[in-house]
Amino acid sequence: MKKIVFFVLSLQMALTACKKDGLKPDATIQEDTIPTDPSLLTTQGFFFDLWKAKSFTTPTSVSEVTPPASATVTVSVNTGNILSKMPNTIFGNNSNLWIGQINTESILMNHLINFQPGILRGPAGSVSDLFFFNTDHMPEDAPSTLLSANGTGSTAGYWYGKNTQSWTFSIDGYYDMLHKTGSIGLLTVNYGYARYGTSTDPVAAAAHLAADWVRYDKGRTKYWEVGNEVFGDWEAGYRIDTEKNKDNQPEIVTGALYGKHFKVFADSMRKAAAQTGFPIQIGAVLYDSEPETWNTTTIKTWNSGYFSQAGDYADFYSVHNYFTPYNENSTVNTILNSATSIPASVITYVKKTIRQAGVSQKPIAMTEWNLFCSGSKQNVSHLAGMHAVIALGELVKNGYGASLRWDLANGWSNGDDHGLFSLGDEPDGITKWTPRPTFFYMYYYQRYTGDRMLASTVSGSSDVLAYATSFTSGEKGVVLVNTGTSVKNVAINFEHFTPGNKIYFYTLTGGNDNGEFSRMVYINNTPPENGKAGGPLSYTTIKARSSTLTGGIRVTLPARSVVFSVVAKK
Repeated sequence: MKKIVFFVLSLQMALTACKKDGLKPDATIQEDTIPTDPSLLTTQGFFFDLWKAKSFTTPTSVSEVTPPASATVTVSVNTGNILSKMPNTIFGNNSNLWIGQINTESILMNHLINFQPGILRGPAGSVSDLFFFNTDHMPEDAPSTLLSANGTGSTAGYWYGKNTQSWTFSIDGYYDMLHKTGSIGLLTVNYGYARYGTSTDPVAAAAHLAADWVRYDKGRTKYWEVGNEVFGDWEAGYRIDTEKNKDNQPEIVTGALYGKHFKVFADSMRKAAAQTGFPIQIGAVLYDSEPETWNTTTIKTWNSGYFSQAGDYADFYSVHNYFTPYNENSTVNTILNSATSIPASVITYVKKTIRQAGVSQKPIAMTEWNLFCSGSKQNVSHLAGMHAVIALGELVKNGYGASLRWDLANGWSNGDDHGLFSLGDEPDGITKWTPRPTFFYMYYYQRYTGDRMLASTVSGSSDVLAYATSFTSGEKGVVLVNTGTSVKNVAINFEHFTPGNKIYFYTLTGGNDNGEFSRMVYINNTPPENGKAGGPLSYTTIKARSSTLTGGIRVTLPARSVVFSVVAKK
């Protein structure tokens, strides 16, 4: 009888341990082995077709530091519980048409080659709906004036892919940028033209233009979107002059109308892709969050209207989100909290509207994201870099197939600039293409993150966040974020992994300028050379810090810092 009781108790303990680890009761995890990958989520899908295994390269030159003697915060990493593979398309960014022929800018290209964003979107954001890729002048069936949301007419302001002047970015320059940086493309075709075009069949004309672009592309771009934020009253084509329109379209766009038109675009583009011999994936634009009472009727009915006409026709869905309230002088807490909450709320809403429409789930890409802060230079601060680190971790955890931050460079705008790089238009003489703090955070995230995200938990402080990954070569990466205002000493524990004798890491912190929103980032205490903004331009050669692992793995996190670490394998 005692043997039977002992066996039952042992079985119960084993089942409890399996539940704690997130494993099936019959799963067997061997120490230091890579467990079976989880099933690919439908929200990720074909964006993982280009997934590659990663190997960590041990630094040849390091700066030895003494780890803290004790820790008050514990990070527990379960290497037997893989949450997801890390998509190659998660570190993406956006180009645009007003920052020049950037493919010829060697300084910028070198930074992007170092960074390896993986995927770069073009031609731009909203001006994608004013863009004609194959010309340098206004087409005959494009009106010279367009209507704003309130019905006021203004000069159209079209953009052209064959314009090779120095102040804009040509379509061939975009392709050259992809080639030089080893990136894949995501292109947004002009949907607005289907609305404001003055031909007898503007939808067919716009779809034909998109198909011609696919043919011109010849397989260089795998991912395509039909239109930018075409539900928005700020977008070209939202409101049209019905007296100039010849196919009886309504004055204001709706989701149902877009869904009907999307099918025409998709048919034309897929036929063109078949002619080139290179398959493509075509995305439809969805609204990203529960509409507010003040939103337009178009926004309130966008997703349901789209699905009523297009059904399953899209290959993926594209959403945008700028995390913080529009033009708000947001606090540190608002910014950092948004990074943990928005990825989950957006994908939950989009999946709900798909489910309500009774159509199948498709991959989801956040093709624009950033902050909408204003007033304290938040967007160009090291806090924006911390926000990016958290957001990237949460985007992966929540199953996005791709994410592309907005944008490479934009314009100073008194510090409300979304650009990853300076355009040299700042009042204190910062040189053109100086990387903003966020660049350095994303650069080290890319280098010190493996190819699979692991389950992890944090105890001892709500200020500390952790994102753990594994490299196929065996090492484990742990990104640690201290959102608080005091130093935290952190212990890292692993299940199903025997560490080697070293941890390698970089510590990124802000400076003392501009209050809580420093425009500078220090990397292992190395300041930016200009002493004003950005980070050290020697970022590729700064020595990693290293500690010998005796008596456990412990790391010090300064206030408001991020530590990018890799623990050696045995």
